[in-house]
Amino acid sequence: MALELNTLEDRNNPLLSRREVTAILRNAAGKVTRIDAAKQIADRFNVDKNKVITITMTGQRGTMDLRSTFYIYNSEDDMKKQLPRYMTLRGIPKADRKKLLDEEKAQRLKAKQAAAAKSGGSRSKAKR
Repeated sequence: MALELNTLEDRNNPLLSRREVTAILRNAAGKVTRIDAAKQIADRFNVDKNKVITITMTGQRGTMDLRSTFYIYNSEDDMKKQLPRYMTLRGIPKADRKKLLDEEKAQRLKAKQAAAAKSGGSRSKAKR
């Protein structure tokens, strides 16, 4: 899907090692996802799509335009350090996100079971 993309502001933020891009996506309200918008920005600015994160996508009553803010990081490590985890997760397709979260949940459960087995049932002795 080719979107009409008008860049309003492109600011470099050296302190946080990122570019902050504000753009208007014409006739995109209800038709484009955050992931698709990030791909369009990555293509437009010739950067890796994994380094682009969609911050906001807001529409106005009476128009089909979206005013969007994107952060383009210099490295994925900087992005993970600065942004809350949910923001990086919502840039991943739903199927991949669910798979990742299920794997992490399984690892936590395994670690919890291993810790319980290591303690050797000390909980039952404490109740007596």
